[in-house]
Amino acid sequence: MMLPAARRDLLLDRLRRDGRLVAKDLAVELGVTEDAVRRDLRELAAAGLVQRVYGGALPVSPAVADYAARTVVAPASKARVAAAAAALVRPGSTVLLDGGTTALAVTAALPPDLEATVVTHSPTVAAALVAHPRVEVVVIGGRLFKHSAVTCGAAAVEAAAGVWADLFLLGVTGVHDEAGLTTGDADEAAMKRALAARAAETWVLGSEEKIGAASPFRVLPLTAVAGVVTDAAPGHPVVGRLVRAGVTLLHA
Repeated sequence: MMLPAARRDLLLDRLRRDGRLVAKDLAVELGVTEDAVRRDLRELAAAGLVQRVYGGALPVSPAVADYAARTVVAPASKARVAAAAAALVRPGSTVLLDGGTTALAVTAALPPDLEATVVTHSPTVAAALVAHPRVEVVVIGGRLFKHSAVTCGAAAVEAAAGVWADLFLLGVTGVHDEAGLTTGDADEAAMKRALAARAAETWVLGSEEKIGAASPFRVLPLTAVAGVVTDAAPGHPVVGRLVRAGVTLLHA
């Protein structure tokens, strides 16, 4: 009989290999009860090593760290995604730009001759656009959620209701074919949904470390967005499942 510690190590190895854990299947394979596997998953989740979902677990997103910590996570990947996302911004359009480090990278990727309006609930994104010569900036106010350096809450949602945009560039912490689009805070998820409702189309900023990961709170199902901008390799197992599910991917 495998000791619990060894079993949990095996579960983490399987998660890295397969991108998901199914408690029922693992119980049969390991000759233990489903309750035993669920206890293992609870302990791994408490340690921040997995994200529990119905029936099993998914990889936890590294993007749930605080804003300062996220600035050093996969900067090259975020720059690639940002450049591809910036190309979606049309001259004369109104764009809702989410908060977060990938959205901040989008501001640097916007052409200097672009004339457009950017509406954002991120003070850092707004500040980054101060030097842009032709982009008009509209800031959505509200309670500052310091973890992600964005405004959210009732006042921010009410302010967003007065906006109609051509495009929303949505930041999330997880993109998964089963869990959908997720983030780490319920209020932030609600704010993202409010912004998505104000745009003609929504594209997801999905840098490689977010593909296949999940966080506790769903933002939107994948069917609710136009597509995902990602630099994840075509051979990535979750990329394959997303394509088979009919999700449009814009490869960065």
